[in-house]
Amino acid sequence: MTGQERIRQRRLEREAEGYLELGMPRQALDTLSRVRGESKLSSHALFLKGESLRWLARHQEALIPLSGAAQGDPQNIHVWLALGWCYKRIGRVDLAIKSLRRAMEVAPSDALIQYNLACYHSLAGNRGHALAHLARAVSFDPEYRGLAEAETDFDPLRSDPDFQALTRLVA
Repeated sequence: MTGQERIRQRRLEREAEGYLELGMPRQALDTLSRVRGESKLSSHALFLKGESLRWLARHQEALIPLSGAAQGDPQNIHVWLALGWCYKRIGRVDLAIKSLRRAMEVAPSDALIQYNLACYHSLAGNRGHALAHLARAVSFDPEYRGLAEAETDFDPLRSDPDFQALTRLVA
C-alpha cells in the first residue's frame, strides 16, 4: 500500500467513525466500501465495519469483520466485547463467553467485561461464574449493582439469595 493509499484509508476510517458517532451505520458502511479491496481493510476499519453491521442488527454478518479485527488487534477489548454481543444475539452464548474471556485477559479489572461475562454465564446457567463476575463488576464500579437489578439476562438468578445480596444497596 502506498503512502497516499494509507492516507486515503485513514481519512475514510475517520469519516466512518464520525458516522458511527452520529448513529449513522449505513453511511459508515458506505464510506468503508470506498476502501479499495476488502483485504486492504485495517484492523480498525474491520472493527468499524463490524460495529456498523452490529448497529444494524446484522449480527451474523458482523462476526466476519469483527473476527478479522480481533486477529489483527487482539489487545482491543472493544472488538472482543462486540464479538460477544453478536454471539449472544445469534444464540451462541458459549462463544460470547469465550470472546469475553479473551477481553478479560487484556483488561481483567474492566467492570464492563466482568458485567457482560456475568450476564452470559447467567444465560448459560453457570450460577457460580455469573455471581463471581457480577461481584467483580460491582467491586470495580458500584453502578453495575443497579443495572443488574433491571437486566433481563439475570432473570435465571433473580430469586437466588446470593444474587439478591449482590444487588441490594448497602446503606
